[in-house]
Amino acid sequence: MRIILASGSPRRKELLQLIVPKFDILVSGIEEKLKEGLLPQQQVINLSYAKAKDIYQKTTGDRIIIGSDTIVTKNDKIYGKPNDKNHAKQMIKELLDRNRVHSIITGLCVIIEENGKYKEYKTYDEVKVFLKEISDREIEKWIDSGNALDKAGAYGIQNEFCVFVDKIEGNYTTAVGLPTHKVYDIIKKYIK
Repeated sequence: MRIILASGSPRRKELLQLIVPKFDILVSGIEEKLKEGLLPQQQVINLSYAKAKDIYQKTTGDRIIIGSDTIVTKNDKIYGKPNDKNHAKQMIKELLDRNRVHSIITGLCVIIEENGKYKEYKTYDEVKVFLKEISDREIEKWIDSGNALDKAGAYGIQNEFCVFVDKIEGNYTTAVGLPTHKVYDIIKKYIK
């Protein structure tokens, strides 16, 4: 059974390697646009499905296609990737505002075709992140590292920013970008 990750994310690649050693990577060409009026959970499921379906339509045969999308959210506001350093700083400040707690929500879509039979699984997982106090100087240093601009919410829990995370409630791999526990439950009967 061919397994395809519909993402170019190095973090998702590393996480999927924990479950299956061999798989292909085909990056979806869809435009990642949020739809008006949907909850964050619905947004990540929609985007995950669009990525997986795009790759499904470009491939044939028995295969498992895994699509995923991650967003950071607080008080129903969605934080995507920042446009520039000032935008990154604003995002971090907002995530620190009031209780310093926000959510990371990762959507998952797995499409399986085996012997002409089609199945699809759509789900999401959510993690609560509790940040420590971060000084303006620490925020500037983090943003100047160059690692803030290519990540939702202007940070990645798996890199140097981890020193500012007090704790998380939920699965760490969900916070990184691929809920491995859910992926495994869906594909375990197909992998040897």
